[in-house]
Amino acid sequence: MAAKHAYQDDNILSVIQDRLDTLNKSERKVAEAILNDPTSATRYSIASLARAAEVSEPTVNRFCRNFSATGFPDFKIRLAQSIATGTPYVGQNISPEDSVAEFADKIVLTTIANLDKARQALSAKALALTIDHLIQAKQINFFGMGGSAPVALDAQHKFFRFNIPVMSYDDALMQRMVAAGSATGDVIVVISYTGRTREMIEIAEIARANGATVIGITAPDSPLSKVCTVALEVTASEDTEVYMPMTSRIIHLTVIDILATGVTLKRGPDFQQHLKKIKDSLKPTRLPIQ
Repeated sequence: MAAKHAYQDDNILSVIQDRLDTLNKSERKVAEAILNDPTSATRYSIASLARAAEVSEPTVNRFCRNFSATGFPDFKIRLAQSIATGTPYVGQNISPEDSVAEFADKIVLTTIANLDKARQALSAKALALTIDHLIQAKQINFFGMGGSAPVALDAQHKFFRFNIPVMSYDDALMQRMVAAGSATGDVIVVISYTGRTREMIEIAEIARANGATVIGITAPDSPLSKVCTVALEVTASEDTEVYMPMTSRIIHLTVIDILATGVTLKRGPDFQQHLKKIKDSLKPTRLPIQ
């Protein structure tokens, strides 16, 4: 009986995602069929799920027991409970029954609350150290994958103004090569909400081994955090493995804004003229205010 409830308090979709790499080939097919369409999976018979995953029915049963369910019916109940905690791949606190006004309000209020939590958790010492590294950098590269890729691109848009060579990369192979070619004086900023992406951890280790300074914007005490020169540890109460990244992305964008502001202020008043020149270059592209 104890085994049946081993994961009772966990979101079964998160547990499946966490253990995906540990499953054998057949069981992984079952996992992927469920993760691709969790709602449909709750309506499948065992035969239907076996067909969808292209495996045998005993494999489905074995998969269910592997996640501490007594069988397929018990597994489906727990899967339905996981889905009920929010709309999968949309938002953690959003229900399909919400009106537009209700889910819009939830998203804004949740973002405000999580930004305030991040504000309280951010280390001023780590921020100051990071800003010092960025100012002294010979070149800066921002790395992000998936939902973190737009954050890395936003960072490039902010930091190109500082007369420091800067690029953003969202491809793991390019990131790996850039890390391998890095050296002392280079700064690489790796952005990952979970801090558990294998490629990102390996890339950070490669960059460190070549003498680069690696700044992590990532989850507290994550594997990525532990291999960085400096870790800016931030979190949000959202599970990005089940839900679409929302507040986590906004928090990371805010951290980039903090760093860009810190670099600007550290450069002093003489640097303002350079920023003004860049801003003035946009004036011919805009229609006058009526």
